[in-house]
Amino acid sequence: MPPLKLFSLDSGADFARKVADALGELLAEHEERDFVDGEHKLRPLDDVEGADVYLVQSLYSDGEHSVNDKLVRLLFFIGALKDAGAARVSAVIPYLCYARKDRRTKLRDPLSIQYLAGLFEYTGTDCVATLDAHNLAAFENAFRCRTLHLPAQPLFVDFAEAQLRDDDGPLVVASPDVGGVKRAEAFRQALGERLEREIGSAFVEKYRSADQLSGGTLVGEVRDASVLIVDDLISGGGTIRRAADAMHKGGARRIFALASHGQFCGDALEKLGRLPLEAIAVTDSLPQADGSDKLQVVSCAPLLAEAIRRLHEGGPAVELSL
Repeated sequence: MPPLKLFSLDSGADFARKVADALGELLAEHEERDFVDGEHKLRPLDDVEGADVYLVQSLYSDGEHSVNDKLVRLLFFIGALKDAGAARVSAVIPYLCYARKDRRTKLRDPLSIQYLAGLFEYTGTDCVATLDAHNLAAFENAFRCRTLHLPAQPLFVDFAEAQLRDDDGPLVVASPDVGGVKRAEAFRQALGERLEREIGSAFVEKYRSADQLSGGTLVGEVRDASVLIVDDLISGGGTIRRAADAMHKGGARRIFALASHGQFCGDALEKLGRLPLEAIAVTDSLPQADGSDKLQVVSCAPLLAEAIRRLHEGGPAVELSL
């Protein structure tokens, strides 16, 4: 079996160390230099010839680097690892950028997820693993290299069980829009099996034109129920705000918001904190700052570590995608 090497860019090192700790490995050494003209260079300092390499890095904008800067750095580093003789390079990307642009909704729209996949394939990436892609079918169809999709559902089932263990009232799992109904239904079934009880379902109609949201009609019965609103991403917070408002007006007794990725752009978290939400739970696929006493972070590092372990040892990694 080839040696396992675990890398991260400097900007993702804090999270990657959590994955390394869960895996029982150390992060491999690398050099990352920025030049005065804005260009940069990355190279592995550890020997990677013949190694099975995993590069852990979420792709998002922060105060130092744009999402495009991080993407280029990641691609160049993958190329450097392949040139240095790595037998296999897997990109483990908890939050995958450009995954939301997966279909044409207007004339001459781009298919950004396909172009992104082409960039990874060109640099020789052997596998791309991510947590809760926005559109699973589009993610899997865009890449010609191996993909591994890791749902955060088991993490949130554990969270929900802890919150609802002593709740004897009706329970409902809701989608904040029609597009997320399948995700919410899968979660409803998994939670029902865990709690061994019937759980209702609901969704909220939503229409989007550019950045404008409309709709808000609740479909389903939530009166006197504890409601879990399940989504893949909270960005500006508008979708969750509309859904929480609809649940509150529908008579829900308790309301929770669960999302795999918490971007919380601008003052989104502050605004969500003023809603009748008991808790807002997200994973640490994106770094979370202290901004609300309602925010609860569920770590996905152990899940990613287990995925890396199974990929390295020859499986069965695919079972984690169910």
